Amino acid sequence: MLKHLPDALLNKQVALLESSELTDWRNGLLDDDLKASSINRYSKSLCAALELARGNDPARIRNRDAWETGLARLPNAQKARNVVLPDHRIHVFVAAAYAKNPRLGLYVDTLAGTGARPSQASRLRVEDLHYHPTKPKLMMPKAGKGGGRTRAERKHEHFSVPISVALAKRLKAAAAGRDDDAPLLLRTDDQDWGDRPSQNYRDDVREIFTAMGEDASKMTLYCLRHSSITRMILKRLPLKLIAGLHNTSISEVERTYAKFITETEIDAMTRAGLLDEPEPEPMPVLEAAE
Repeated sequence: MLKHLPDALLNKQVALLESSELTDWRNGLLDDDLKASSINRYSKSLCAALELARGNDPARIRNRDAWETGLARLPNAQKARNVVLPDHRIHVFVAAAYAKNPRLGLYVDTLAGTGARPSQASRLRVEDLHYHPTKPKLMMPKAGKGGGRTRAERKHEHFSVPISVALAKRLKAAAAGRDDDAPLLLRTDDQDWGDRPSQNYRDDVREIFTAMGEDASKMTLYCLRHSSITRMILKRLPLKLIAGLHNTSISEVERTYAKFITETEIDAMTRAGLLDEPEPEPMPVLEAAE
């Protein structure tokens, strides 16, 4: 749990904690690809630690409501994470990110174009861009999903993800003059987006979503990943290919996006069995009146 706590919380006195900042921390974990069950487990552990501190100093620590309210369970977390945006809204979001900050825009643009996790895109290096005038691609770092001793090894593996020529040109321009092992995507301070990138973009992203009229409490950059996977499902790409391009498993795609898979297949099969319309009968030829 400690690795997920930012310095702002770690260095703050328990008696000064407020429910809003604890809620922001809890909701921010959604950006880091954590399951609702994991977030609830971390929140429960943090509640226990705070309650222990209160028990040792009840006279001074009187803000129990801060964690009881701010760290409430997330019963609808999975629904919130699986927000899917139509393509035209994604274009609006990407454009707004560029307007807010060109480097944030390029980061968001890359996520929208690849469906990668934010943590994966933050580890891209200049050498991972394979520029080609018609068939450019990124060698995307794998996520360290699954735990175990090989987690670090998996994070050093890469897989090929095709990208649009337009995105490739923007990435090439941004990388010009930098070493091959330099981060491909940078923040304004010339640093990469970090192991927990949500800490560096969360406020800006929420502001953009709010300006778009979206409920910022339910929106994270993961909507770009969900939208990418859903788009490919609706276009009936093979699930094995979709899973491979998004560094996940077929079973996870089937579990998380079952609704779209079912609707797409039912629609396709049903339409194949629809009754054909009869050929239109020829119109009668009318004789001209004398």
